[in-house]
Amino acid sequence: MALSPFHLAIPVHDLPAARHFYGETFGLAEGRSSDHWVDFDFYGHQLVIHEHPKTASQDSAHTNAVDGHDVPVPHFGIVLEWAQWEALAERLRALDTQFVIEPYIRFKGEPGEQATMFLFDPCGNALEFKAFADMGQLFAK
Repeated sequence: MALSPFHLAIPVHDLPAARHFYGETFGLAEGRSSDHWVDFDFYGHQLVIHEHPKTASQDSAHTNAVDGHDVPVPHFGIVLEWAQWEALAERLRALDTQFVIEPYIRFKGEPGEQATMFLFDPCGNALEFKAFADMGQLFAK
């Protein structure tokens, strides 16, 4: 079954810094924009950054313990193919990206084993990028 593209609009309190981060750090293609928002092609999905005053979650992230790590909540991201995830991890490391959770394999040897990494954008929005060696494990219990 083909997935429908999602649309996600997130607040950013520094539009130029966020525009640079999503466009240059991730190499995302820019779509439409105005003085207050920018569309990006987020791996085939529509991510929109909207200029907005800093939110409480951007100022101080809440966390939940998952597999021995403090996972920031809320967060968003994408499930990539394994090779895409590895290439992105390499790209981010080469750019000296500060990770909240360094790239690693979570739930090793268990159902739902996955590669994952977490980072914040310049405005405090948490992102997770993950991959499954077996995409059939995406919803494993």
